[in-house]
This record gives sequence, C-alpha cells and structure tokens, in this order.
Amino acid sequence: RIDVVSLPRDTLLDVPWSVKKLNNAYHHGGFTQTMAEVSRLLGIPVDHYITVDLQAFEELVEAIDGVDFDIPVDMDYDDPYQELHIHFSKGPRRLNGKEALQVVRWRQNNDGSGYATADIGRIGTQQAFLTAVAKQTLQLSKLDKVRELAGIFQKRVDTDLKLSNLIWLGEQALTIGSGNVAFHTLPGDGAGWYKGGSYYVLDPTAVLELINSCANPYQRELTLEDMTILVP
Repeated sequence: RIDVVSLPRDTLLDVPWSVKKLNNAYHHGGFTQTMAEVSRLLGIPVDHYITVDLQAFEELVEAIDGVDFDIPVDMDYDDPYQELHIHFSKGPRRLNGKEALQVVRWRQNNDGSGYATADIGRIGTQQAFLTAVAKQTLQLSKLDKVRELAGIFQKRVDTDLKLSNLIWLGEQALTIGSGNVAFHTLPGDGAGWYKGGSYYVLDPTAVLELINSCANPYQRELTLEDMTILVP
C-alpha cells in the first residue's frame, strides 16, 4: 500500500531559529536540513526527496491527458504581480495541467472567502486531487505511461532517486492499485500559538498513532521519546 502523509508548512519545530516553522528548514539548509528535521520530528528516517516545480506539475498532468476532478468551492482570485488568475465554479471538471495547478494552489478569494481551515483546507484539496490522479493512472492499462512519466521526472523534477528507481516505483504502484492509496495529514491545531507567533501545533499522541500505523519502518512501536515534538 501507499500512505501519503502531508506535513503542514507552519508545523512548529523544536529548533533554535526564531521562526520555528517547518517550511523554514529549507531556508536553513535545503533538502538536507528539511529531511533531518522531519526525521527528528517524527522519529523515522527520511531516505529520499522529490521536489516538483510548477512547470513540472503541469507537464505531469498533461502527460496523463488531464484529470477529472470535482472542484470543492467557487474560486475567484487574481494576483497581477504573479500573473496568477484563478476562476472556477464549484463542481466536476476536466482539468488540464495549467488548470490543475491553479486549483491546487488556491487558498482564498480576493474577497477573503475561502477554506475555513486555510492551509489545511488547501491540503485537503491537494490530497483529493492526488486521489483522483491515482484512480486515473494506477491501473495496469497505464503501464505504457510509466517510462514517459519517469522521463519527465528525470528531466524536470529535482530528486536524488535514479531513473531506474522511478521506473521501478511506478511499476510497483501499478500493481498496488488506487484502492490501496491513503492520504493523511499530521494531526494538530492550525490556530496554535508559540511565543507570540502563529503555528500549526501538533497533537503528539495523535501523531504517534498515525506514524505507527502507516510510516513506522521498525519492528517495534515508536514512542513519544523517539519523536521531537514541541508542545507550547
């Protein structure tokens, strides 16, 4: 099975930096620092990384001929500085690469309306989109797409995985099937505070239960002592 765990970008870390958010780890040391902090936070090894930029995302969606997706809310957002314009009505739609990127990036409208849970709401839409992608692509009839997708990864995506690794993972995913793919988000409070700053504060017990259920590579149960979760 495949278990995907989303880590909210504002997750509170036990680090010496003044801004103790997970997305600040990359600023302090790139992939190496980010992987190390996630490993320390959750008590598990992080073996590899993949980063998908905006153009690569569009190309990957185009490579699978678009995605059928039920857009959860009306989206009306314009940012002339980024030349970003997002306008969709709620409901099912076939999304091409550019449209899919707009949907998964959107968080709120220009009038302030949007996901009640802000970033967590956006994560939910991103997970729903990836679920739709999995249902569409993780079938043996798509075996001919594996090398094409792996080629895009090698050319457009930054990763420490080799092309042979990507092809092998793609072939294994097809044998797993979309019914055995599950998405999770680290449990916590998106309205949390620490020393006057707004953070996503993790629920240690719930995080421990989640990681033990789907991401523990060891032959023993992890304990809270294995993790480094800062609780205000």
